[in-house]
Amino acid sequence: MEFENVMQELETLGKERLKKMYMTNGALEPVYGVATGEMKPMARKIKKDQALAEELFATGNYDAMYFAGVIADPAAMSEADFDRWMDGAYFYMLSDFVVSVTLAEAAIAQEVADKWIASRDELRMSAGWSCYCWLLGNRPDSEFSKDKLAGMLKQAVETIHDAPKRAKLSIGNFIYTLAVSYVPLHDEAVEAANAMGQVEIGMDKGKPKYLSTVGNIQKAIDKGQIGFKRKHVRC
Repeated sequence: MEFENVMQELETLGKERLKKMYMTNGALEPVYGVATGEMKPMARKIKKDQALAEELFATGNYDAMYFAGVIADPAAMSEADFDRWMDGAYFYMLSDFVVSVTLAEAAIAQEVADKWIASRDELRMSAGWSCYCWLLGNRPDSEFSKDKLAGMLKQAVETIHDAPKRAKLSIGNFIYTLAVSYVPLHDEAVEAANAMGQVEIGMDKGKPKYLSTVGNIQKAIDKGQIGFKRKHVRC
């Protein structure tokens, strides 16, 4: 499909209700409000097309940028390409659910994510920790260094309280995902979640709001989900 045809199709699929929801979460105009599921027929036709993905991502249109992640070819993207996409990812739904998801299917995923985590930039940190969540939830345990992940778990507990809000959420999700999807460190991750105590992430109706990492891990244990791996990272 040509670029113009994709943009026209996305505009046709847009819903005002979803547009408002995306904008409430941080999306800026231009945005159409397309449900991710509505993109699947187009994605099946196009499959992977990195050149088209680059055109779409460069528009600044939220829906086009999201769809760019769906049809991107991670193997064709360099570290510089992922950094450039992160430069354009102006809020968490792009950093954590487009760029980091695309990165998670690349061979250089851990290398790039490590640099983002160390960057001290809120959205890059969030995307880096999120990338590990996507990786752990999809790839076999054997693809990871237990010692490296143990070190990251220690870093997560030591830094989460002072991290920017968006990064706090992703760090908490990393600890949760480690406990659920990486069996070799399940016990250590559960212990770490309990040890870090309450992590405040903002206010809700005038009251402090905290991460629910410990409770979410327990729910996964109760449901027998330990060892869970998803078949695909991208939709």
